[in-house]
Amino acid sequence: MADTLIKPPKALMRPIGRAIVQHQMIQEGDRVLLGLSGGKDSLALLQVLKHLQRHAPVSFELGACTVDPEIPGFDPSPLKAYLAELDVPYFYESQGIMAQAEASMQGDSFCSFCSRMKRGILYSRARSEGYNVLALGQHLDDVAESLLMSLMYQGKLHTMKAHYVIDAGDLRVIRPLIRVRERQTRAFAQAANLPVISDNCPACYSKPQQRERIKALLADEEMHNKQLFSNLLSAMAPLIADKGAVSL
Repeated sequence: MADTLIKPPKALMRPIGRAIVQHQMIQEGDRVLLGLSGGKDSLALLQVLKHLQRHAPVSFELGACTVDPEIPGFDPSPLKAYLAELDVPYFYESQGIMAQAEASMQGDSFCSFCSRMKRGILYSRARSEGYNVLALGQHLDDVAESLLMSLMYQGKLHTMKAHYVIDAGDLRVIRPLIRVRERQTRAFAQAANLPVISDNCPACYSKPQQRERIKALLADEEMHNKQLFSNLLSAMAPLIADKGAVSL
């Protein structure tokens, strides 16, 4: 494994820094808890936030939490040693989400059910440990895919927000990768030899998924329109912006 703390490339730091400033994501004295799945995106964001903690003009604390859904073939437990090397406070929650889904899920996809369950667990852990900000690793590709899924399957104009306060009013959620392409986090994870945990969830791969079809549609269109994601980001600006964001 490469050195545990790796300096992220400028090509990755620039859009993240711009998003953090534009949407006022991290403020002096914040305690930021990263939802760490062990995938390339959340591990790349971990390195970025650790780097910013050392060099940013604001002082903030950083912790991480992994929710293990106890799914066969998916084992994020090796992250424990990695986070210890990084000297980042780490919380590990294990819960049988698949069993819960089979028992109580009604009219919904397992992925949606699992996502909601994980989010609730992260909220609870953030509260119990005194964190006021939850950082998530969704990137521009995720946000664009969510927009098209909302339009095409729900008839709604909606996507993920960059920064918002949850309904309970006690936690802020931020997405620092919102201007970053998936290929950028993949390239960084590979170049830095980050300990990516393979996601082998049988529920996600048992049948074609809406998101995978939308991803393929966008990839095909981008071959003909290199400005596609830049244009989508501009079009989505009112949807992803927090009320306190400034225009950049």
